[in-house]
Amino acid sequence: MQMKEEDNIPGTVNGTVMERQKGGVEDSRGCTDTLIYEAGSNQAAARGDRNGTGNRVGTGIRVLKRNMKRNGSRGCVTRKTRFGSRERDWLKGDAQRGCVCLYGGTVDPQPPASGPQASSTLQADLRLVLCSTTTTVEELCAQREVEGLYLQLHGDLLRRLDPSERPLQMVYDYLAAIGYQDPLRVQREAANSDLSCMIRFYSECPVNADQQERTLLTGVFSVRKGKTQLHKWAERQVLLCGTCLIVASVKDSLTGKMHILPLVGGKVEEVKRRQHCLMFSSAGPQAQTYFVNFDTLADYQRWHRQASKVVSQTISLVDLSCYSLEEVPEYLFYSQDLTHLNLRHNFMSLQGPGGLLNLPRFSQLKSLNLSHNRLGVFPESVCEILTLTELNLSCNGMNTVPAQIGNLQSLQTLSLDGNQLSFLPEELGGLAQLSSLGLSFNNFPHIPGVLDRLSGMDRLAMSGNRVETLELGILARMSHLKNIDLRLNGLRWVKSEALEAVKQVTQLDLRDNHLATLDLSSICSLETLHCQRNQLRALTLSGFTLRTLHASSNRLTTVNIYPVPNQLTQMDLSRNLLEYLPDWVCDSRKVEVLDVTHNFLSELPSRLLSSLSLRKLLAGNNRLQRLPDLLDHVPLEVLDLQHNKLGELPESLFYKALNLKYLNVSANALETIPPSSQSEESLSTLQELYLTGNKLNENCAALLVGHQNLRVLHMAYNQLLSFPASKLSKLELLEELNLSGNKLKTIPSTVSSCKRLHTLIAHSNHISVFPEILNLPEIKLVDLSCNELTEILLPDSLTATLHELDLTGNCSLLLEHKTLNLFSHITTLKLDQKPAMTTGDSLGSSTLWDHGYSEMSGQRNKLCVSVLAVDRFGDSVEAAYGVFDGDRNEEVPRLLQCTMGDVLSEELLHSSVDSVYMSNTFLTSHRKLGMAGQKLGASALLCYIHHEPSELGSYFSLTVANVGSCQAVLCRDGQPLPLSKVFSLEQSTEEMDRVKLSKAIITEDNKVSGVTCCSRLLGCSYLSPWVLPKPWVRTEPLCSQDEFLILGNRALFERVSYQEAVCTVQAVRDPRAAAKKLCTLAQSYGCRDNVGAVVVSLHIGEDSCTCEPPHASTGTEPRGPPPTPLPVTAPPGDPATPSSSSGIASEFNSETSASEVGSEAGSTASDEHPSGPTVRPERRCSLHPAATLCAPAGPGSAGVGGPHPVLFQRQPSCATFSSNQSDNGLDSDDEAPLEGVISNGSKLEVEVDIHCCAFQIRSGPAASPKDHNLDKTRSDYPNGKMRRQNSVVVSATNGCLLAVCGREISDLKKSPSTSSLFGKKLSNGSVVAPEDSHNLIEVALEAPKKKSGYFTAPAQQDPEDQLVVPPSLEQDVREQLRGQSPMVPGPPPPFTPPSIRDPVWDHPHPPAPMLPQRDLAPNPIPALQQEVYDTAL
Repeated sequence: MQMKEEDNIPGTVNGTVMERQKGGVEDSRGCTDTLIYEAGSNQAAARGDRNGTGNRVGTGIRVLKRNMKRNGSRGCVTRKTRFGSRERDWLKGDAQRGCVCLYGGTVDPQPPASGPQASSTLQADLRLVLCSTTTTVEELCAQREVEGLYLQLHGDLLRRLDPSERPLQMVYDYLAAIGYQDPLRVQREAANSDLSCMIRFYSECPVNADQQERTLLTGVFSVRKGKTQLHKWAERQVLLCGTCLIVASVKDSLTGKMHILPLVGGKVEEVKRRQHCLMFSSAGPQAQTYFVNFDTLADYQRWHRQASKVVSQTISLVDLSCYSLEEVPEYLFYSQDLTHLNLRHNFMSLQGPGGLLNLPRFSQLKSLNLSHNRLGVFPESVCEILTLTELNLSCNGMNTVPAQIGNLQSLQTLSLDGNQLSFLPEELGGLAQLSSLGLSFNNFPHIPGVLDRLSGMDRLAMSGNRVETLELGILARMSHLKNIDLRLNGLRWVKSEALEAVKQVTQLDLRDNHLATLDLSSICSLETLHCQRNQLRALTLSGFTLRTLHASSNRLTTVNIYPVPNQLTQMDLSRNLLEYLPDWVCDSRKVEVLDVTHNFLSELPSRLLSSLSLRKLLAGNNRLQRLPDLLDHVPLEVLDLQHNKLGELPESLFYKALNLKYLNVSANALETIPPSSQSEESLSTLQELYLTGNKLNENCAALLVGHQNLRVLHMAYNQLLSFPASKLSKLELLEELNLSGNKLKTIPSTVSSCKRLHTLIAHSNHISVFPEILNLPEIKLVDLSCNELTEILLPDSLTATLHELDLTGNCSLLLEHKTLNLFSHITTLKLDQKPAMTTGDSLGSSTLWDHGYSEMSGQRNKLCVSVLAVDRFGDSVEAAYGVFDGDRNEEVPRLLQCTMGDVLSEELLHSSVDSVYMSNTFLTSHRKLGMAGQKLGASALLCYIHHEPSELGSYFSLTVANVGSCQAVLCRDGQPLPLSKVFSLEQSTEEMDRVKLSKAIITEDNKVSGVTCCSRLLGCSYLSPWVLPKPWVRTEPLCSQDEFLILGNRALFERVSYQEAVCTVQAVRDPRAAAKKLCTLAQSYGCRDNVGAVVVSLHIGEDSCTCEPPHASTGTEPRGPPPTPLPVTAPPGDPATPSSSSGIASEFNSETSASEVGSEAGSTASDEHPSGPTVRPERRCSLHPAATLCAPAGPGSAGVGGPHPVLFQRQPSCATFSSNQSDNGLDSDDEAPLEGVISNGSKLEVEVDIHCCAFQIRSGPAASPKDHNLDKTRSDYPNGKMRRQNSVVVSATNGCLLAVCGREISDLKKSPSTSSLFGKKLSNGSVVAPEDSHNLIEVALEAPKKKSGYFTAPAQQDPEDQLVVPPSLEQDVREQLRGQSPMVPGPPPPFTPPSIRDPVWDHPHPPAPMLPQRDLAPNPIPALQQEVYDTAL
């Protein structure tokens, strides 16, 4: 078939296409300008057959067909094989062209996504339709010969598209709405199959078996009427629809008389005398009975299940919500007893047998729910259902309400929320029985005047409108109105022009407005007032009937209430500017709950604490210096006094407040605590005691003994030197103990008497002996990180309840093989690995940044916070850190943790604009969540440290992007600098306005549709367009005054302020210990949720500069790229490449965990290779990289390229290698355990951190044209990723690094020894380069055994002349080298202790490799010098 020019879409195409069918049968037919491609092929099948007779004028549509398997969110067709070259060229011609993925409807649209069956479930046939944004549904249907197209958003409802709608434009609009801006990127994303989890088109409506079962059951079965044997069995058509069983009078037909059996309140029972038989009975004294005998067990169970639901109802209710219905089943009209019908979240139409025009056929219908149906107009036919008492038409985009609404004289509840209404008809005022009216989130500028006539209305909801002024006189005229909701209106004034009292209003909600003053003294019957999050400076109320007052987050300095509110029981005045409490607070007789946190109170009245009604007092974050003594017994149960300046507590606190169960006095200056009683016998009922951040010593332990009901004890960050063993044994009911940040050397052995203990946290101490806690029956979490443990004495068996053990930060801890086996069942086991000593470290150059992190589950059963931490991202002078908080789900944070680093690495290749690559990283990660992101979501924060691409010699910059409530704070000059934006409806006015404009329903707890308080998240795509994934992006240049960076989730910064977080990290300095302390403080301050923190210590400044002044030389001096901790050696022609020393290490964690660890896996060394002197290039630091790199051209010399982007390689979280020679974690040639290796019997488990596998790639000589073909060989190595930079190819497999010269790959591939990524696999899982005729490497496996595990290699130039010399021998070496002639040294051999030193290396060698750094004269490299492979074992 000859194709037309791709730019000319309309055309005539003759030919026959071979289309692959399900059973393998091929059908040959003519198509209209259609190219149908077989699965996995980009060649037109039509090219092989020219015998077709089709000859029509085309419509400008191309179709590519593929059968795709569903595997998570990815299809089996990759992006490369989707289109042929002609199709790609056609798409490139215009950004308004694109691809629509069109699915068939032969299977369920959303089969289960979990389990092995999901990956093998065949998805409906997928056709990729090439069209333009002007192509309509009508054109597509005409071309495809289908009746219509269906749209599915976020795996949810299916809607039939109108013929005039344009599918491709809908996709483009959707992508633009979530944040994509570049038209070409939008075009590319639209063709991605992953997008089908968010927006998908079907050529026919998919069949949903579950929906059919719940809406209509039908079949031909044997039926008998009545309980007597006089009636005979007969074959009849039987239906179960709505609330009735329907039996036809004739077989196989639904014509004639129908027998209706109401089932609500009746019975459905199994008939045991007959197989698969059910008895259906109606309710009432004249009940009728039908027996139905089913053919199969499946039919019997299906009918029994559905009928049981109907008979169990107390009212005649049919729920057909969320079924994508366009009309109700016609047989539903037989249910004439129907009183409640729920059609919410459908696409109901007016016309049709089951359309809205026929709903008046229900003669007894009382409640009708038509919300979220995209009606657009008020269905007037509803006004003919005169029996209605409740009508819900919310979220339908209606602009007007018809006058016929006045016909519904029985209407009591009317919900019109979430529409576009701005006025109401006068006829509405005639609804005398209307008691509740919902007008929230419409466009009303004021309270409609027609409401004055609604004499029966007692509840009015008008939140989210545009009412700026509230006239209290209007409320006075509504004689029955009691409850008014005016949240989110932008209210600025509340006026009371007359002295007329408003007597009937009892509840008023004015939250989230712009009120500066509020005088409601004329509302004399007010019982409940909500006025949080305004700008109130003055508040005046009437106290006659006031019961509840919520006025937090304002600017109040006082509150005037007259008379004294003797009915007041609960008052919230937190987050204001109160310096004292009004007198009437103490005079009020019934106050039970008082919250005055985050004010400026310096004292509390004595009468307040002596109140006989107060049960809960929250007075934290004030300026209290002392508390008044308690004069009498008080009923106080909860007392929170954290973050004050208390030096002591009242002596009588515990034996006067005998009901006290919760006490939090953290972050004060307490040196002791009061006794629990005046005698030896204590009556204390205290259960939770938080004493963190005080000045308590071990003497306080004796005072805790009296609290024998204590369940939770936090004494972190005090001055405890010990905890008396005899005192701890008395706390037998203790469940949670936190002793972190003290100076403890041991945990008493009597902790074993605390049989209910499930959490022990004692990090950041000096503990050297592991406590006897592993045999406790309920122990779940043990955190002994940052201590001085050396060994662990284990019992014979561990309790199965232990699921988390943190032993990081214990540098001297050695775990034996037996210990690791006992720990194998622990879900999360965190151990340390020693960092690798890099070349840069040996020279004393400081690390630019390092990090520590902490994740704590709190009192939740699962951890829903994940951390991404990559200290060496990209070219090793970049870093990436992230925090992901899923709130109630752990799936999305884990997915983001594993994918976002890779996505960022890929996006950096496409753009260098921070706002572009960061936004696209978030949007792509959002798409990659697949089905998991449809209903679940997470807050996300990503920080990327990098150089500005336009200023290579500049300092580093920090780019921060976030959605949701995770935050980043930079410490600059000792002060916090917030870098992120909190996308919460309560904290972002812009986001609140945007969500309101899109007509979302915001519930009273400020959550979008009652789901989340965040307006931007990754995931939760079903809440689009209200909740979007587009991030906030900010770039901040870093300077020497920047000390560290703090990343945390919502729970952390809700409890710990920015300033306190900065001061905390400054006092600790060690990043890991600082992150631990932040999370511990948050928990001690009352956080019961998941909390996560990352602390990144920054060392960016002139003191970390390692530049050298340029040396005088003739010609152009070569400059090498900055030294990196993880170099890969290029061929010797590159004079700027040091030798390789690299490795990977990880945290031992059986869960996917983000941590940064390092262990040296191997190295290479080379013998001396004499050559002429050469010039050592100027060494550059990472702060001042060379702007240009060049080298003199000449015989034997190679050009030096600039630094290139590097491979960010994500390794599997765990790789398991079998060992035939060792079962104890030792290499056969090593005498020390391999770091990063966990031994488990005959199997070695190597934990590879998925975030730290970043490789630095050095440029080599210019590649020949034939070398470019090597790019095509990437897919030949499925076990590792490979990227080529000029003539260097880097491959990573199982955590091992391999660098080879590009021109040698073809030879290496021919060698049998290169079957696993060009290397031989040793018994310990290492991979080394093979022997080659051009490479004189001695392979470690075949070389003479060396205890050090290293092997020799030919010399190569080392311009840095970096040496590894023991400090004790440094002076001797320098003396021996004096007077020696300059020679070009090879890579310096790593220092090996004399006990295990290679015997060959002990022989006398020329001292050239040990030369100090000296300037050498340039000299061409000899032509006979061999190519060298540098391999990291």
